[in-house]
Amino acid sequence: MLTDHQDDIYLEQRERMVRDQIERRGIRTQSVLEAMRAVPRHLFVLPDQQKFAYSDGAMRIGHGQTISQPYIVALMTDLLKLRGDEKVLEVGTGSGYQAAVLAHIAKEVHTIERHVALSENAALIFEELGSENIYLHIGDGTLGLPDQAPFQGIMVTAAAPKVPPALLDQLDDGGKLVLPVGRRFSQVLEVWQRVGAKYKQETVTAVAFVPLIGEEGWPEGAEDRSHLW
Repeated sequence: MLTDHQDDIYLEQRERMVRDQIERRGIRTQSVLEAMRAVPRHLFVLPDQQKFAYSDGAMRIGHGQTISQPYIVALMTDLLKLRGDEKVLEVGTGSGYQAAVLAHIAKEVHTIERHVALSENAALIFEELGSENIYLHIGDGTLGLPDQAPFQGIMVTAAAPKVPPALLDQLDDGGKLVLPVGRRFSQVLEVWQRVGAKYKQETVTAVAFVPLIGEEGWPEGAEDRSHLW
């Protein structure tokens, strides 16, 4: 259990993280800033790494995965343009941190992970935090969750060689899909928005993520290096 002093230290570190890493890079959406201030990132990293939880970079969480850089978490969340009444799909639960940030804004978050151990660990943290609007699923995230569609927002936290058609199909009209797309070690962050039967696409910035493994992603065995974000 954390002492009051430790709680104060982490609160100060979160405030500094938001001010120096996120606001100064141009993110101004208050709901996103509030979520980044509220979610205790240190609970989502390995115990021996908690002192680095609010640093400006990605961190390893095991199983060849990482927790993304705080700015990238905030940026991808901001790009979804959530109002608070959405059902959101996250592909790649990982530590659970991104899902917790999304759940602080969206009405309902479904998050899917292929590593059972990571999903189980995230479930314990969500229970500790009292998160009641996050729903965990195990499976191939490239196929989404058709039984829960449509989604007003979809976020993919691993890099795809191309946009998975199944995820585009599961977007609600007006909904946005945010994901990294490109080569194994170098991608661009893209935003796709459904407009009726068509889609608008926007390229945001260069990124480097672990590969998205699955039927509509990279083949098994491709995840041999951690992402940088």
